[in-house]
Amino acid sequence: MAHFRVLISAPHLLGSLQRFRPLLEANGVEAVVPVTQERLDEAALLPLVTDIDGVICGDDAFTARVLAAAPNLKVISKWGVGIDAIDLEAAAGRGIVVRNTPAALADPVADTVLAYVLCFARQVPWLDRNMKAGRWERLPARALRECSLGVIGLGSIGRAVVRRAAAFGMKVLGCDIVPPDPAYVSETSLTVLALDDVLAHSDFVSLNTTLTPQTVHLIGAREVGLMRANAVLINTARGGLVDEPALIDALRSGRLGGAALDVFEVEPLPPDSPLRGMDHVLLGPHAANASPAAFERIHELAIANLLEELSRWKPG
Repeated sequence: MAHFRVLISAPHLLGSLQRFRPLLEANGVEAVVPVTQERLDEAALLPLVTDIDGVICGDDAFTARVLAAAPNLKVISKWGVGIDAIDLEAAAGRGIVVRNTPAALADPVADTVLAYVLCFARQVPWLDRNMKAGRWERLPARALRECSLGVIGLGSIGRAVVRRAAAFGMKVLGCDIVPPDPAYVSETSLTVLALDDVLAHSDFVSLNTTLTPQTVHLIGAREVGLMRANAVLINTARGGLVDEPALIDALRSGRLGGAALDVFEVEPLPPDSPLRGMDHVLLGPHAANASPAAFERIHELAIANLLEELSRWKPG
């Protein structure tokens, strides 16, 4: 007999849900599975949450209005790291526990950041395009030891990026509102600076921080203006960290050398986005975290977080 109704809307988990049904059922969980491909907005969630006890979600819009419509909700287990789509203040006010799966995606995302750095430094995509178009043309390239990388956000992903860049011999600069551990700084030869100084002294800038009210449009026209001419901006974190119109203006004017973007202010990226037509921009469909092994760990962690919190409630 199921004691808890749990909405499971995390797209990556849905494809593997059948394997986990016995575990959920053994713990008194009835899985409620909506139709979703990417994320559920407020209007889609409102009719789904009226009698649920728990959630395993992706980037669905758990706004204050949605939470108010869910009087039985006890726990939101986020599949992944970012919890910016959840109104944390409203959740806390209603006694709803919010859990996530930090660090589980650090390796694939950090690998993607370095892949983008290598693509631009070594000109790999453009050499390939030229060859396939019949052009035998060498393009100017740089060794990574000749380049500097600025890492904004030194959490688990940012630290993993720093380690990889340091292994390539890059000069690595970093900033975070929380000072990094001195032993880690010494080990990686990381130079810790203020945000403006990181922007001003980096050939590549990687955004690896969380999206909060304080970091919305962290990179805007002023910040882009501080960056080196021909610098490359890499964003594998959250689209809202970047003021996209300001970035597009800088790319169009040649102020920046390029951008690698896996996340956007509006997802999926609209078909008419100017970014789609820019040759010096590499785009990804919010897939920097792709890794079967990492996904499996997150499935297990998200379910464990859910069950741990539900276990605190007596069946009723």
